[in-house]
Amino acid sequence: MSSPPRPDALLRPRLPSPLQEVRDERFARHGVRLFLKRDDLIHPDLPGNKWRKLALNLEAAAGRTVLTFGGAYSNHLRATAAAGRLLGFPTVGVVRGDELARRPLNPSLARCAADGMRLHFVDRTTYRAKASSEVLEGLLGLFGDVVVLPEGGSNALAAQGCTALGREVAGEVDVAAVACGTGGTLAGLAAGLDPGQRALGVPVVGGGFLGEEVARLQREAFGGPAGDWSLEERFTFGGYARTTPELAAFTDGFEDRHGLPVERVYVAKLLFALTALAEEGAFAPGTRLAAVITGAPDAPLQESSVSR
Repeated sequence: MSSPPRPDALLRPRLPSPLQEVRDERFARHGVRLFLKRDDLIHPDLPGNKWRKLALNLEAAAGRTVLTFGGAYSNHLRATAAAGRLLGFPTVGVVRGDELARRPLNPSLARCAADGMRLHFVDRTTYRAKASSEVLEGLLGLFGDVVVLPEGGSNALAAQGCTALGREVAGEVDVAAVACGTGGTLAGLAAGLDPGQRALGVPVVGGGFLGEEVARLQREAFGGPAGDWSLEERFTFGGYARTTPELAAFTDGFEDRHGLPVERVYVAKLLFALTALAEEGAFAPGTRLAAVITGAPDAPLQESSVSR
């Protein structure tokens, strides 16, 4: 019996994604060339690292129901739901915050539901324990035979899928930088780079846990450390999906200078961090620096997420 078509054959992602140089005086005056790795252009419904992290997982799932986790505005949930619609498999989204079940769906969750995802809301204590055997057994009891993907989709297969990102910039840049939420993209990016290249991760969430998480993912995916990588953890701006007037002004300025709309949760913090690091002299003159653009802009952040 023939094997089912691979997800990439059905969805036809744009690979490799474009690598575009942008002229920016904030980098040029330090002798640094800035490139944008336009992973946001890979696929309209599964952009950037979402496609790279999901592709091998969906191939392994082979059409079974996929259950995964996320917050109220999770891009990972939206990408998984879209993949389910496009490829014809069922999806379940376990959403942090049982109070959301009593409210109208926000645009992100409404999109998930429209794409056929079954939403299951849990309280925040249960959500924090989502990897425990007790919680997982309860979910399996509710939903039966499902393939479970972790929050953000970061597991060994996701890291392996992201190695292609590193291979696509082999010989093209000296440093490839990416914003990090769960560490899977950085783990794979670093593994795919050539010797002499290095990967830089910019966490968008605090807690100092991502270093251990990236190391764990590399052990599971590659058997041990892979590639040269580091984290720059000073630019979380108060935590996930939070911003400040300084970050907002910077992002508006970058958009005005380059005519490129900037995604605010991940990419804005990445570009701000790279600009600050260039000003500090963190990159030697002549450095070719790539910023991985992992997603396109969506609805603006709610006012409650702005730190004053």
